[in-house]
Amino acid sequence: MKPKVAFICVHNSCRSQMAEALGKLFASDIFDSYSAGTEIKSEINQDAVKTIKDLYGVDMNKTQQSKLIGDIPGVDIVITMGCNVVCPNLPTKYKEDWGLDDPTGKDKREFRKTALIIEEKVKDLAERIRTNKIDLREAKQI
Repeated sequence: MKPKVAFICVHNSCRSQMAEALGKLFASDIFDSYSAGTEIKSEINQDAVKTIKDLYGVDMNKTQQSKLIGDIPGVDIVITMGCNVVCPNLPTKYKEDWGLDDPTGKDKREFRKTALIIEEKVKDLAERIRTNKIDLREAKQI
């Protein structure tokens, strides 16, 4: 059974959405990807949508929507994007923070840079899961 990974950000509109899309694209054989936030926006950041579509051919407007933490299933791994999100009562077996700056309001180069960093981190996470370098035996309350 594949582990479930949640990419968490405050508004679930930019970085976490990009991570969900890239998780599905590059690591769907290793883990199931979800994204969520502590608040939601009415739509995914359109600069993020354009960046992911231009770089990877994935249209997040068609494949994803903004979700609250309570809207996703229980997860094994929580990845926060770097927005100091506190996720009360979100049981997980492993957590890490990727410390990514939010590119919202910046130029397309920043969105591209963020997407490429997320791609690298998703692939690294998949490799660590595949090689059992992440301990998923015990749930922790975070």
